[in-house]
Amino acid sequence: MNIHQFNNIFFIGVAGTGMSAIAQYLQGIGKNVSGSDRYFQPNTFNETKQKLEAEGIQCFLQDGRGITEKTDLVVVSTAIEDTVFEVKKAKELKITILRRSQVLALIAESKKTIAVGGTSGKSTTSAMIFDIMQYAGLEPSIISGAGLTSIIREGKIGNAKVGKGEWLVIEADESDGSIVQYHPEIGLLLNIDKDHQEIDELMQIFGTFRDNTKNIFITNQSNKLASEISVNLVNDFSTDTNSAAGYIATDFEQNGFRIKFKVQGKTISMNTIGKHNMENALAAIAVTNRLGVNVETAAEALEKYEGIYRRHQIIGEKNGILLIDDYAHNPAKCAASISACQPVAPKVIAWFQPHGYGPTRFLRNDFVQEIAAVLRPQDEIWMSEIFYAGGTAVKDISANDLIEDIKKLGKNAFFVENRNNMVDAMRPHFENPVVLLLMGARDPGLETFSKEVFEKL
Repeated sequence: MNIHQFNNIFFIGVAGTGMSAIAQYLQGIGKNVSGSDRYFQPNTFNETKQKLEAEGIQCFLQDGRGITEKTDLVVVSTAIEDTVFEVKKAKELKITILRRSQVLALIAESKKTIAVGGTSGKSTTSAMIFDIMQYAGLEPSIISGAGLTSIIREGKIGNAKVGKGEWLVIEADESDGSIVQYHPEIGLLLNIDKDHQEIDELMQIFGTFRDNTKNIFITNQSNKLASEISVNLVNDFSTDTNSAAGYIATDFEQNGFRIKFKVQGKTISMNTIGKHNMENALAAIAVTNRLGVNVETAAEALEKYEGIYRRHQIIGEKNGILLIDDYAHNPAKCAASISACQPVAPKVIAWFQPHGYGPTRFLRNDFVQEIAAVLRPQDEIWMSEIFYAGGTAVKDISANDLIEDIKKLGKNAFFVENRNNMVDAMRPHFENPVVLLLMGARDPGLETFSKEVFEKL
């Protein structure tokens, strides 16, 4: 099967981040793309719909009208079940139906691909690689899991762009196992931490990713489990000053919302926070250096790096409170997000909304241990109830269970069931200055929520 054999492509659930990125890419290479989504409602404004239509992608209500005899491929996300009316119609018309990951794999086969894997940092590192390559004149394409600020400024969703060059940068997602479908020219493994699967399963998945990489496989030697995947490989990078790997970052500093570090004697200065972003940037340097981009050019590009949507995004500052919105949603990401904010202010108040009862149950102890370990005596963690997207989940756990566990470890932990009551409950805890960090994923209402919080400060 080849992506070029399809011309009229319809996406069921086109507003999703992963789906909209692929839809925009295919439209950008000349396909006739359309789609539907349950969030598209009659006479109701939808920003994603508006931006997709601006790209020439026709959007429909999820009623089947968009699928016709001319449609030769229907793309579905993992959330779309066979019982959905549009899927049934596609089957009746004998139209080829593929999962999002299968389509991305076909696209990846059509280009020279850099696939970025790992349980944390994929979107950020993909964006950094893309920005460096673009700055160096390589004119790459990208299909990302988050919007790049530099592309959003063009009035686009920001998670996809078609360049004239031969390279494509993609995120290789382990959460649904789709990472094993890709055969990239360059594979990058950032880290391995418990997230959607147990460690043993993750090691198998990332091992297959390594074996499927055609030419260069690069891993982070400062992440213990990632380094185990790369035994006997030389294409590694590290943030450990004692490592013999080819790419090493040293002399890390963070001042407010800016980090500095050195690579091969060259100082890298970036407008972002956290040691984890030094690791992401070093990975981007290691990859692009393999494409002939020198460290000096990479440093110049990274100094202009603007970040990505909902990754330590500054919403604003009011009454001594700096409000930051972040996509952190697994234990390692939440801990890293809190840690990155600590040099910015004497006190960090972090709020987290877990998503899914099954994932929260699976990661309960990891959330408790990781978050408790990173909190300073003056810091606080707040949670509201678990985000429920529907389905048949067993609701036998509450975010308050995690809060009570963290309290038992002697940390400042608070539960506010309804997030709309959060700011009022927090108000006596605000000091000047303080960082208020919002964390969560999967809930499409979080963007609006962060703006509402800022209005209340």
